[in-house]
Amino acid sequence: CLTATELDMEQKRFKVGLAPETLRKTYLGELKAGDKVNLERASEIGGRNSGHFVQGHVDGVGIVADRWIDEDSLFYKIQLESALMPYVVPKGFIAIDGTSLTVCEVDMAANTFTFMLVEYTQKKIIVPAKLKGDKVNIEVDVLGKYSHTAVQAFTQRIEALEAKVKSLEEQLANQ
Repeated sequence: CLTATELDMEQKRFKVGLAPETLRKTYLGELKAGDKVNLERASEIGGRNSGHFVQGHVDGVGIVADRWIDEDSLFYKIQLESALMPYVVPKGFIAIDGTSLTVCEVDMAANTFTFMLVEYTQKKIIVPAKLKGDKVNIEVDVLGKYSHTAVQAFTQRIEALEAKVKSLEEQLANQ
């Protein structure tokens, strides 16, 4: 999620500020002049979103582990740090280099997931230029992050209640 800090409409150029957090979480600091990036406008609240909630806040960097063609579709397998894998679910969304896509398969043991690009999408974004070993910026499913946080808070309360019940049961048994 970057903000344009300078716009040059004549030369069709713009500048953005890269905060330290952005540089830590992305590979943007490795880009050179002329490298291609994917740009998407922010979604309007209440507008169509195809069921995907993309904020533009990169969570980490993945590595292209494999890619292959199946008829007119291009498939990718991405290696991801284990800390982000709980938020990657089959048929959930994931943003790859700013493009919102649907996850196909997830292999939690290998810390990998797959997605595919239909022919139309391949012509409109930068991801098809990514080869095995290349880096991709990853934004995981924000709804998954919210759900995970809510379940963790609930789980801690349940565990505390279970400990209290056990303590009370032991007290009653000892009377």
